Amino acid sequence: MYAIPVFMVSILLEAWIAHRRGVATYDIPDAITSLNFGILSQVSAVFVRVFTFGIYVWTFETLRLGTLPTDSIWVWVFALIAYDFIYYWVHRFGHEVNLMWSAHQVHHSSEYFNLSTALRQTSTGAFASFPFYLPMALLGVPPIVFGTVALIDLLYQYWVHTELVRKLGWADRVFVTPSNHRVHHGQNDYCIDRNYGGIFIIWDRLFGTFAEERDGEPVVYGIRKPLASYNPVWGNLNVYLDVFRKSLSAGSMFAAVRTWFDPPGGRGVALAHLDPQSVKKFETGTPPGMRRYAVAQYALLAVIVTYFLAIAPMLSLQDRMLWALFIVVSTISLGGLLEGRRYAKAFEGARLIGLGAILAVSALPTP
Repeated sequence: MYAIPVFMVSILLEAWIAHRRGVATYDIPDAITSLNFGILSQVSAVFVRVFTFGIYVWTFETLRLGTLPTDSIWVWVFALIAYDFIYYWVHRFGHEVNLMWSAHQVHHSSEYFNLSTALRQTSTGAFASFPFYLPMALLGVPPIVFGTVALIDLLYQYWVHTELVRKLGWADRVFVTPSNHRVHHGQNDYCIDRNYGGIFIIWDRLFGTFAEERDGEPVVYGIRKPLASYNPVWGNLNVYLDVFRKSLSAGSMFAAVRTWFDPPGGRGVALAHLDPQSVKKFETGTPPGMRRYAVAQYALLAVIVTYFLAIAPMLSLQDRMLWALFIVVSTISLGGLLEGRRYAKAFEGARLIGLGAILAVSALPTP
């Protein structure tokens, strides 16, 4: 919650610098969509994190083999390295297994690469990924240590989503840097399934998944099957639907289940060549006035979401669900406006009326 203002200021600063340099790293509809994905991921975390982190705490309290001290620096260093090592494999499976790719593809669906892209996070992936980290609880890593290093690993990855920082010499060989991560987000042939590390790129070098950014071949961002939508709810669910349809036509129960664990491109299917020059970015011709309106409405929504995150622990489950529903509807409405959908203006009018009614009748608790 406290990082949200930092994110917003840094995104505005990056956009200003890019504009001054004449670098087209931002598109307002795409950036708003990325930020809406980020909003939905935080809203879903209000409901999900209590279970996933709670299971870690239960595992630590009941099954741990020992207890590592929180006042030893080596414990914190060990925990950070262990977390990043596990993250590498979670991230790798997120690209190599349909079930996990269905969630993770959200992060790769932007055709631009900037700090707002870092916030384009999934709302559905926590349950599939958190079991991988339970060995840390078994080894006795205290929950406060685990939660802190997880946050450090996540926040570190924010700054590497930029085109403004070029290669960094020796740092590119040890750490995940903007250059390394640009490769990870590319759909060029040499970029696919490369550079999975969170903080350390050494895992990719050890396990054969490293690729260096090529100076003579600009990275083309996005995924081979473009999202082609500004609707973040659809963006979270569309690949699940694709895999579900494939499983229905699989021919047997075993084959249907296996579909969810196959690679996204299909078992034994060679990657098709992509000509980077042939890729066209998704564009709906959103009018300038509508772009400005979407930015203003997102700014208001960001304040509402920040407030919701602050008061969520004090709300009943029913109230939390009502807040979440309004936020989800708001992101859908903004996406519809940016796409120029016929229903969008009427839908947005109803949303604004609903917001006014909520503010008029709500007894807003103080965080």
